[in-house]
Amino acid sequence: MKTSFFKKEAETASLDSIRNLQLEKLKQITKYVYSSNAAYKKLFDSKGVNPEEINTFDDIEKLPFTNKETFRESYPIKLCCVDTRQLAEMHMSSGSTGTPVVMPYTLADIAQWADCMARCYYMAGAEKGDTVQITPSFGLFNGGFGMYHGARAAGLFIVPTGAGNTQRQIKLAQDFKTKILTGVVSYGIRIMEVLAESKDKLPDLKYGIFGAEIFTESMKKKIESGLGIETFDIYGMTETGGVGTLGMDCPAHNGIHVWEDHYYIEVLDKLTGKPVKDGDFGELTITSLTRQALPVIRFRTGDLSRIVSREKCSCGRTHIRISPITGRVDDMLIVKGVNFFPRQVEQALMQIPGVGSNYQIIMEEIDGVQDVRINVEADSKVTGYTVEKVLKETLGFSPKGDVFPIGGLPRQEGKAQRVFYKK
Repeated sequence: MKTSFFKKEAETASLDSIRNLQLEKLKQITKYVYSSNAAYKKLFDSKGVNPEEINTFDDIEKLPFTNKETFRESYPIKLCCVDTRQLAEMHMSSGSTGTPVVMPYTLADIAQWADCMARCYYMAGAEKGDTVQITPSFGLFNGGFGMYHGARAAGLFIVPTGAGNTQRQIKLAQDFKTKILTGVVSYGIRIMEVLAESKDKLPDLKYGIFGAEIFTESMKKKIESGLGIETFDIYGMTETGGVGTLGMDCPAHNGIHVWEDHYYIEVLDKLTGKPVKDGDFGELTITSLTRQALPVIRFRTGDLSRIVSREKCSCGRTHIRISPITGRVDDMLIVKGVNFFPRQVEQALMQIPGVGSNYQIIMEEIDGVQDVRINVEADSKVTGYTVEKVLKETLGFSPKGDVFPIGGLPRQEGKAQRVFYKK
């Protein structure tokens, strides 16, 4: 297995040294947010928490939870722990479901972000001077800038295309011999489709780093086969500081390494808020240990994951591994008394030869009764009966739906929308 390190000493530190470092930083960050921000102080005081009492890992359960609503109530940056004159940059979520979540950065925060992302690039196989093509947009969304900051720190040659204009993306990748492609999962699929239509190739492309959307094993295999590359699942969110801050899977592809010298994670039962056993699924909860402008304390991400291993990985890294995100605690769908997640639909569809990568899950309410329609793209050999049969075997009921020719369903250049609600 080929692997390289951006900061080998940090990435391969002993388990004991990582735990000791985490505990020391946990004590420091707790006192820091309490003394630096009135909103955090109020949150701690409302739960009767004295930061001086946080001395062990078990004590973290005394700390208050935060979530997206905490951020929205604090818009724009009431949780910021530094004077605004120290801020260098900001990014935010789309706000499509309400008030946006804003993350401010000091120069130290940008350096921390760049460090995490550079580790991800090297873990994927990048070497100094390699060409990286950054297809996420450059703007309020953190994707493009996060990939850029990390690539600059890693010493890569950057082709900052941003989103869209797929034909030009392909031309630039050919002309500048792009070795690493970054983007949202659905855009990797779009590039693959355009290449297939034009019978074109990207001979220098070796690695794809994709994130921002659920990335199933079947979808990974489809992209790897279509582009002839090795793919990596990168993880991070606005609240933790952006793409790559939490980590990525390594060439062993047996879980996502979380950068534990920067973040402390818990996997909790959704209802009780108590830790689940290693290996069991729960809600991933994050405490950032080294962020300066706006650290998060016990941030409930809403993402479902599990701890895969706390032991040293075959790649040489010692940081904890979690499973790829399987869905959201709040995205479970219920139809005809059956519970299922969008991820299950994708896994089922990708098993059918000839099925394309674009699909729609349309939730319909008919006379007050919830139903679902699943539309999918496929070649002419795939019948509606075949799709229905496979979905019934997976979901336990037969959804309605139609089979469209490849390219027949609408596409988004950015993050794909899979679930639609119709009344």
